[in-house]
Amino acid sequence: MRSQIDFGEVVHNHSHWKFLLKKAIESGECELSVAHARDVHHCAFGRWLHSSAGRSLPNYSEVVELHQRFHEEAANVLELALQRHHYQASEQLKLGSRFSQASANLISKLSDVRETIENSN
Repeated sequence: MRSQIDFGEVVHNHSHWKFLLKKAIESGECELSVAHARDVHHCAFGRWLHSSAGRSLPNYSEVVELHQRFHEEAANVLELALQRHHYQASEQLKLGSRFSQASANLISKLSDVRETIENSN
């Protein structure tokens, strides 16, 4: 069933990445590896998204693409942070950056999907 996912929690978890990345920029360390950050199946939403329930989402391919782009950009920022390129990594978190755009696009699409699902019930 499509309702097996809490979109509010998904948005919260993906919004939390900015905090995690800021911490990594400050410390040069992170509990996640770049490979895990890049892996869309490492997060619960990514695993659900590729399940039969997830594949029934409206605009599924677009959500998959936006989710992949989000993780790719997060991994790019994390890689810079772990290499201690603090300035470049910080720049990638600013408004208008690729990470910021990927995050906003994913969250916006998830909100649209949630609204579509709620209106169809």
